[in-house]
Amino acid sequence: MSLFKARDWWSTVLGEKEEFDQGCLCVADVDNSGQDKIIVGSYMGYLRIFNPHPVKPGDGVQAEDLLLEVQLRDPILQVEVGKFVSGTEVLHLAVLHCRKLCVYAVSGTLGNVEHGNQYQIKLMYEHNLQRTACNMTYGPFGGVKGRDLICIQSMDGMLMLFEQESYAFGRFLPGFLLPGPLTYSSRTDSFITVSSCRQVESYKYQVLAFATDADERQETEQQKLSSGKRLVVDWVLNIGEQALDIRVVSFNQAVSSVFVLGERNFFCLKDNGQIRFMKKLDCSPSCFLPYCSVTEGTINTLIGNHSNMLYVYQDVTLKWATQLPHIPVSVKVAHLQDLRGVIVTLSDSGHLQCSYLGTDPSLFQAPKIESREINYEELDAEMKQLQKIIKEATKSQDVLPKSERQRDLIVIAEVSPELDAESQAIDSEVKAEAVPSVTVKITIQSRVTAQKPKLAVCVQPPLAVTCDQFVFDDLEPDASETVVLSVFLKGNCPPSELEGNGVVSYSTPTGILKVAQCKFRLPLRLICSPAQPSKTANHKLTIDTNKPPISFLTIFPDFADQSEDDQSNALGFQFLTGSKITLLASKTSQRYRIQSDQLEDLWLITKELTLRLEEHFKKQNCKDFVCTFSGSIPLQEYFELIDRHFELRLNAEKFQELLSERAVQFRAIERRLLTRFKDKTPAPLQHLDTLLEGTFREVIALADAAEENQANVFQAFTKLKSATHLVVMLISLWQKLSTDQVALLEATFLPLAQDTQELGWEETVDAAISYLLRTCLSKSPKEQAMTLTNQLCMPKDTSRLKKHITLLCDRLAKGGRLSLSTETAAQQTVVVPGGCTTIPESDLEEGTSVPGTAATFTNHKHITKQKSKPGLSEDAAEEAEKP
Repeated sequence: MSLFKARDWWSTVLGEKEEFDQGCLCVADVDNSGQDKIIVGSYMGYLRIFNPHPVKPGDGVQAEDLLLEVQLRDPILQVEVGKFVSGTEVLHLAVLHCRKLCVYAVSGTLGNVEHGNQYQIKLMYEHNLQRTACNMTYGPFGGVKGRDLICIQSMDGMLMLFEQESYAFGRFLPGFLLPGPLTYSSRTDSFITVSSCRQVESYKYQVLAFATDADERQETEQQKLSSGKRLVVDWVLNIGEQALDIRVVSFNQAVSSVFVLGERNFFCLKDNGQIRFMKKLDCSPSCFLPYCSVTEGTINTLIGNHSNMLYVYQDVTLKWATQLPHIPVSVKVAHLQDLRGVIVTLSDSGHLQCSYLGTDPSLFQAPKIESREINYEELDAEMKQLQKIIKEATKSQDVLPKSERQRDLIVIAEVSPELDAESQAIDSEVKAEAVPSVTVKITIQSRVTAQKPKLAVCVQPPLAVTCDQFVFDDLEPDASETVVLSVFLKGNCPPSELEGNGVVSYSTPTGILKVAQCKFRLPLRLICSPAQPSKTANHKLTIDTNKPPISFLTIFPDFADQSEDDQSNALGFQFLTGSKITLLASKTSQRYRIQSDQLEDLWLITKELTLRLEEHFKKQNCKDFVCTFSGSIPLQEYFELIDRHFELRLNAEKFQELLSERAVQFRAIERRLLTRFKDKTPAPLQHLDTLLEGTFREVIALADAAEENQANVFQAFTKLKSATHLVVMLISLWQKLSTDQVALLEATFLPLAQDTQELGWEETVDAAISYLLRTCLSKSPKEQAMTLTNQLCMPKDTSRLKKHITLLCDRLAKGGRLSLSTETAAQQTVVVPGGCTTIPESDLEEGTSVPGTAATFTNHKHITKQKSKPGLSEDAAEEAEKP
């Protein structure tokens, strides 16, 4: 039991499956007997009046507590009590229906038997409404004395004012979209509401009275009528959110204030619309009620929320918080049975409760524990066992706890060693006779209960999967789920990676979201097939090893024909897109050559070669196998791919500008034509229709060209990523970088998984390389202290990027080492004196020339553009050994 739970004084549940809302509750002396009564109306049309008389706090409803219950024919939207009948100041009950306003007199008759008094209602008058009502407010409009007038707001934004038994006038609110809360301020004689623009608006009663009559307007002219006496707003305040309720509070000890309850805040405003104070709420509110405070100059506010809590604020200070058994939609303060300050709350399902604030201390006492004899032998054995567990735990140096090392959910991916007998490729753009596919089997094993698990399978475009999203039912402990899908080449260019991953997101029973993932490697046969070795090649690359060359029949059994011995040191590959790659092995040296007509095509074969060589020597328990690269980095060829990608990005910008211009022109011509067509006196079109058709064709042609350019940008970016992977690999083999340094280099050159116009590859990589040049690859502490303030925006050209890449390779060639640690960078400055020169500030700016852009760091030239050779001999790979 909570200490701050609302104390139940009296409660009941109204009806069965009835619905209630904010205006369905009212507390007032409706029968003019001098005591407050609780009036409740429901959407089912039931009107109930209660006078609670509990024998002791917490009692339920008694038969005599219900004074009156009557079912009206229409749903009850709102109930209010005021001086609504002319000629008397006696309080009457106003009931608002969707299309009707009824005013009743509630009276009681003394009973002569033990059944008690009898109450009945008498209809004084009613108004049939021409428009559907939303809510209403009342008050002494215009400063009248001794009577209350009623104002009803319709669903279409009309304020209908009634002077008791007669209809006065109606006015439409300007700029109306949806109805909001409505109230009346007697101090300023104005109506205050919150519009759909999330603005608090105030309208003077005198302005409403003298404005254009809404009944004289025609529906089609409501939006454009501005002649005559226009309805002008008195003041406006933008609160930036929708309002749930609005109240005006005017007490003797406080100035008049307007309280507005928003979706996330509640505001206190002055009469002129200025903010007195506001309070940000932690939970979503459901209702509120400002009331008189015992402290002079302050106002207390009751705020109920959707967490079954009721807060008491004094201005913006939280004074009390109490828990309710339901979510209140309306709250009132009543004076019942000489008990002042009773809090009356009503829920949307009809839970009506009268409660008071206070505490109820718990009287629970823990029972005495039965004494037992201590067994010291068992205690010693338990102590030794615990010490053993602690000792084993302290030996482990794992960062993650045991529960994390033994994962709650495991994802396992199995790639079929063979291609699918029947290809599952769908909508492939590859211009080949057959596009193969490979089956991937993913198994999810759960050790605990996994709720709502979802599997997402991701591969690098232009690769695609037959299905990338899977949703499962809740997994019980030790349960598993298995899915089968196929991967194929969809785009008409080789991918930059042959890896994929499966990610499973799920939630534990406690509501904690968790993610498990696994990676899988796709076979090379998925994107290429065996081919005859090519006799010509524009690009050649040589990889050195410290072990004798291995026959391709051993490391490439899926591509080499075992019956042909000439494939032991020469092997050909052909991508599905058409390009060919040749792989050669030297018989006399420990070198391998990869050659192709395109630089980017070398990447996948080079990576596959190094991976298969490592796996081969790992099976033979050879731990000292190393691949190296002693040639020069092919920066010139790499820069050509960068320029091609950047040129397509510039084209995309041009197409976007042209499309914007043509779209503006198209809309301008449309406006001219519409003006001509609407004109009552027809005028010649002056070839505007021909101009419109021509502009439309230009827009379509530009859109098609932009779409084609976008496809070219994607292909160029894929090729650029492949070439970047190759350059990073060659730098790592050339400088013998560690795993962390390779990861840092990959993060520098490959920061984006997707290239966009807003954030492109060129500016992102340039910023990353500039950071490395001024930190770990800098020479002086002055450069390390510099801060990079350049914004990431599309550059004018790629000269700055190419210079920075060249400087990066130059620094690495002269002894620089990649590290994000400032201590390592400082030590490097001392260890390598004179190894790297400081990058001048001018070298990092555009318009400077950096020598050595060819990046020829050694005398060997292993990647060249050569002419065709007459034949392919057995010792062709040995040419790589020659300087």
